[in-house]
Amino acid sequence: MINESAQYNVSANAVKKVVIAGGGTAGWMAATALSRLIGKSVSVTLVESKDIGIVGVGEATIPPIRTLHKLLGIDESQFMQATQATYKLGIEFENWRDKGHSYIHSFGITGRECWAGEFHHFWLRAQSLGFGGEFGDYCVELKAALENKFATSDKAPLNFAYHFDAVAYGKFLRSIAEQSGVKRIEGNIAKVNKCVERGYLTSLLLESGEVIEGDLFIDCTGFKGLLIEQALHTGYENWQHWLPCDTAMAMQTEAVEPPPPYTKSVAHTAGWRWKIPLQSRVGNGLVYCSKYMTDDEARETLTAQVTGAPINDPRIIRFTPGKRRLGWNKNCVALGLASGFIEPLESTSIHLIMTGIIRLLRNFPFDGITQSAIDEYNNKFNSEMDAILDFIVMHYKVTNRMDSPFWQHCQTMDIPKSLQHKIALFADTGRVFLDDGDIFRVDSWTQVMLGQGLTPRQYHRVADEMSTEELQRFMAGLKQHVDHHVSQLPQHSDFLKHRMGA
Repeated sequence: MINESAQYNVSANAVKKVVIAGGGTAGWMAATALSRLIGKSVSVTLVESKDIGIVGVGEATIPPIRTLHKLLGIDESQFMQATQATYKLGIEFENWRDKGHSYIHSFGITGRECWAGEFHHFWLRAQSLGFGGEFGDYCVELKAALENKFATSDKAPLNFAYHFDAVAYGKFLRSIAEQSGVKRIEGNIAKVNKCVERGYLTSLLLESGEVIEGDLFIDCTGFKGLLIEQALHTGYENWQHWLPCDTAMAMQTEAVEPPPPYTKSVAHTAGWRWKIPLQSRVGNGLVYCSKYMTDDEARETLTAQVTGAPINDPRIIRFTPGKRRLGWNKNCVALGLASGFIEPLESTSIHLIMTGIIRLLRNFPFDGITQSAIDEYNNKFNSEMDAILDFIVMHYKVTNRMDSPFWQHCQTMDIPKSLQHKIALFADTGRVFLDDGDIFRVDSWTQVMLGQGLTPRQYHRVADEMSTEELQRFMAGLKQHVDHHVSQLPQHSDFLKHRMGA
């Protein structure tokens, strides 16, 4: 017999109307997901202004975006046509460990692990015995990136992501969202109205005088955080003591060579430079610390190193690395730059929009907002941001570079205790244990730590269970498999032309 007092009653504060403030990548990703996945239960209204520019430099992604596209029923060919997309197998890091040194952080699995130890323990033992080659020899995606090759199929899949035009991506998603019932209103927000008693947001007042009422608000207004910060005063954790870069300069150039299937990150004396290949143009940018490089020096550095005719003048983007103290405050959820910004080094910005949307959907307050749902969202938000922070800071801290005041600062700066532990654990034992919110796998941590020059002092002794001859056969077999797979792949540019033609 059902206990009637235990039955769940729909709250009078049920969420029926969702209002998204701001368009761009974050706003239209949220609008598309909400309308396609729960559009029968809620109405979605998006307010954006044609007078407010879109930052739109986030042109590189990581593989989970494919899962989101599949969930939303997005056709890959249509998406790639609309956004000038290319395939991405990883990131090449040049001049990070030392000037003139480079390595690739790929999206692939390296070698084969066992119950007690990951593959790198077997590789480390092989190294101690004088064989084994390069660590990257055992990863298909990494070797394919080095040879500018790419193809994927159900029989021989690769783990990949995309490079794309972020502004075009927002427009592409807008068309899908509006077809799915999202109402778009153009206008500038003049005031954010709040409930006097509870402090919850009630409506947005536009300069036109129109009032947009809602039950749940999603802030996609960028760095200014019009709702989450200016209206709700949520607070911001400044991480600049761990991430010294605070400025980016971005420009686009015409493509003059076939696009490689990876992003390029080149360290310089006060930060790093990105190069992201699209089908017919290249996204370029310089990330730097304003304490060690002026804007004029940055512009000179960037323009001297890009290839191809400029499409636009370099534009400056100021940022403070960090995060909101709450990703969800009262009845407002912040996504994208409104929720925080670590920096673009490992292409996590669009991924964080996606995980924020999925986390909101999993905790969606259909029957009314509860503190337990808010707390769950924020716990996962903090865990994820903290794990990404560790991964990014590691690139600056684990390096041999001491050739400029910037890199000298990075060598001596304090780092989070959690990262101190991860570095010490790997250096002492070769072990990698991931945090709950870590979006990067053991393979990623291992590739970057080894690439940056951190070599463990020992390996897990389970690798000694193999005789030298068994280990040699094991390693040779894995390398042969990788070499064979890569040999069958076409050039990335050829596969891209075939894919676009199909």
